[in-house]
Amino acid sequence: MGTIAFIVLLLGMVVLSSIIVRSCVALPLPMVQIALGAVAARVVTYRVSLEPAVLFQLFLAPLLFLDGWRIPRAGLFRDKGTILSLALGLVLITVLGIGAFIHWLIPAFSWPAAFALAAILSPTDTIAVSSVAARVPLPRRLMLILEGESLLNDASGLVCFRFAVVAALTGNFALWRAAGTFLWLAVGGLVAGAAICLAANAAKDWVSRRWGEDVGAQILVSLIIPFAAYLMADAIGASGILAAVAAGLMMGIEERAGRASAITRIQRAAVWDAVQFAGNGVIFVLLGHQLPEILGGANTAIRQAGVSGLPWFAFDVLAVCVALAALRAAWTGVALGVRYGLGERVATDSSTSLARLVAISTFAGARGAVTLAAAMAIPLVARADVPWPARDVSILMAAGVILVSLVSANAGLALVTRPLKRSATSATGEENGIRSLAALAALQAIEQALREPMAQGSRAHVYAQAGGRIAADYHRRIAAHSPTAADKPSARQASEVERRLRLVALAAERKELNSAATFGRQSQELIRELVYEIDLQESQLTSQARRT
Repeated sequence: MGTIAFIVLLLGMVVLSSIIVRSCVALPLPMVQIALGAVAARVVTYRVSLEPAVLFQLFLAPLLFLDGWRIPRAGLFRDKGTILSLALGLVLITVLGIGAFIHWLIPAFSWPAAFALAAILSPTDTIAVSSVAARVPLPRRLMLILEGESLLNDASGLVCFRFAVVAALTGNFALWRAAGTFLWLAVGGLVAGAAICLAANAAKDWVSRRWGEDVGAQILVSLIIPFAAYLMADAIGASGILAAVAAGLMMGIEERAGRASAITRIQRAAVWDAVQFAGNGVIFVLLGHQLPEILGGANTAIRQAGVSGLPWFAFDVLAVCVALAALRAAWTGVALGVRYGLGERVATDSSTSLARLVAISTFAGARGAVTLAAAMAIPLVARADVPWPARDVSILMAAGVILVSLVSANAGLALVTRPLKRSATSATGEENGIRSLAALAALQAIEQALREPMAQGSRAHVYAQAGGRIAADYHRRIAAHSPTAADKPSARQASEVERRLRLVALAAERKELNSAATFGRQSQELIRELVYEIDLQESQLTSQARRT
């Protein structure tokens, strides 16, 4: 099997994993993908060398860019204190505490090697647990905090890993030098990512104003930005991970500015949805593909580390997982307890206790792609041609922690969120309020347009009639989304009936257009554009149904 065939196989496994999860809802998507990757490793003879640099640049850069792009900025800055305490403070405590625990548990790990492994295990992966979180009623604000944490703790964990590796290679560690390096990695990465995104968007906006907008070029620029940001930061010795995140945050600001056309935004979102789905899936399929090879040399590596067989090593993995969970629970308990002490509530439901929120955040701390990539990046030698202490065991430990954390996230979140209910009322009220505000803004814009000189000339009656029809539609929308109407079952039923009738009408339109295209009665390009318009309307109606 060649490289191209193997890539096709990987993507096929990702699609198959989605089908399995939709038919067996109890299974978390990452676990299914890991299992399929392990099956693929047994079936095909092709073996891939998982280079950490390739994994970081090819997969993590665009995925973290997209996370930064789509994360709500208001929630990120509102809870910045809690997010930073988790992304920085918890990572540092994890490196020190878990590093000491690993050194005590397996003495074959030197202090630098133990701290390096603890740094590898410190970043959480919200992507890994998102498939579970989508099926359980997690408090929205807590989920935003966890997403913000995962955006930043990747960089802080990798920086700590880098320091541990330098200490192992050089045999010395200077705190002041480490602080300066950390500052440069963070500031340099953030500035490089923001600068690349601003420059790319400014260039494409200038081209669009001068020569018109090309949808394909706009989408391609958005795909290039995270790779360019990562490479720029890496070239200046800064954090490429933080550069990708910063570029994503700036891209979100660009999105809100609305300079791109509606068609560009729709098609760009579709492309990035596909990138996210494929990228997330391929990472875990590759992890599963690596497992048989990792397990193949497990017994030898475990004996060299002084551990009495695979069962004892499995116990060590579970012990590290328990220690990680206990430390995370203690830290999040303090962080969220401070919020509660100040009178703030992370959950809108007052019945959600602090203990339950701590349990949710603890189980949501699954490890994933960053942990795997960093484990693969452990050097082969420490210094003076001395092999890195227990390198194979470190990789095996990282893989074990990933698997255990995914299983515990799936079972634990389902258990601790069982008493909670999804609050559809507040979400519906928020949506109705936003829709009403948008409709009022549209009415004001129509009134302003009707006062323009062009609308006051000889065709004033035409403008008045058209404006009246549009205004009547917006007034109907405001009435339908008012609080009094939303509380009436008849109003909701009328809205649902209208939605279904519109879908029936759109289906009839599409059928007639496709029939015209089949018999060649009209231009194929014209038919394609009209069907695309119908698809957009149907997509909007379908998304409304999913929210309700």
